Amino acid sequence: MKGSDYVDLRSDTVTRPTPEMRRAMAEAEVGDDVYGEDPTVNRLEQRAAEIFGKQAALFVPTGTMGNTIAVKLHTHHGEEVICEARSHVYNYELAMMAWFSGCVPRPVEAPDGVLRWEQIRGAIRPLGPHWAPTGLISLENTHNMAGGAVTPREVIEEICERAHELGLKVHLDGARIFNAATYLGCSVADLCAKADTVMFCLSKGLGAPVGSMLVGSAEDMGRARLYRKRLGGGMRQAGVLAAAGLIALEQMPARLGEDHANARWLASELARLPGIRLVHEVQTNIVIFDVAETGLTSAEFSRLLQKRGVRINGVGPSRMRLVTHYDADRAACERALAAIEEVAQAACAGRSS
Repeated sequence: MKGSDYVDLRSDTVTRPTPEMRRAMAEAEVGDDVYGEDPTVNRLEQRAAEIFGKQAALFVPTGTMGNTIAVKLHTHHGEEVICEARSHVYNYELAMMAWFSGCVPRPVEAPDGVLRWEQIRGAIRPLGPHWAPTGLISLENTHNMAGGAVTPREVIEEICERAHELGLKVHLDGARIFNAATYLGCSVADLCAKADTVMFCLSKGLGAPVGSMLVGSAEDMGRARLYRKRLGGGMRQAGVLAAAGLIALEQMPARLGEDHANARWLASELARLPGIRLVHEVQTNIVIFDVAETGLTSAEFSRLLQKRGVRINGVGPSRMRLVTHYDADRAACERALAAIEEVAQAACAGRSS
């Protein structure tokens, strides 16, 4: 079976560029971005800053690089970064806050994935003789491993206001921030207004083939450009990538509601299947479900789905995550559901026989 024959719900990173993106890439006006001379990259950075209501933006190859740069901007070696215990910056970025920034995480558990000020306040450490002081607060919206959970605007604003009173900065890992804004019915500018820096991905639900953006003050983005270079992220004729990113930024947020509707539909249908247990409310485009009652591990369940033309990954011994996106329409979701139902019913029948 060819890759294109599968229903692929492993992540929204698997999306392929639209025909319009491909044409824009082929026709992109380019220059040398290390010299600041790529006009398409410059337009992308300008539009990202405008849309988020920030002074400046920086195009980076990956979200991990964007988050890494942000942590470095706001911290000094030997400080702690407060983050949610399942956050991406803590668990899935190869310890870059330690490797590059010389910082350690201070994880705080939020069962619903939404960190609130009262939880953060108790984890803040002042300078002292025995412990590392707090250098930064990092939030994640939507929260990947909390099933796409959305942090409301008022929660972010309270955290930012209280942090700033203490002289602390707040970085927002907004890889899927447009999904959060869609769910809340507000603009990303309003949602992120008080955050010092925001990283968001062009290559997830927005569908661009490559790239993320970091937005913030002009001074911070000037320094960020140097950190990008140190991380090997100085790009030359990057306009061929930025051209797709511009289309992703301008056009694709408007259709994210379709992905959310498909995820909610899948969740409602999964809830009726034998051996399947949903583990969170579905707000955006991520559904996490538990298959322990089928008697299968997530790896076994995944292999059986793969044989049926469906790709879904495990995110734990018995938990699986599916992510809806524009390359998986309702018909594809129906096909995925049929495969999940077949595997679950067969496994449960095998246990009871």
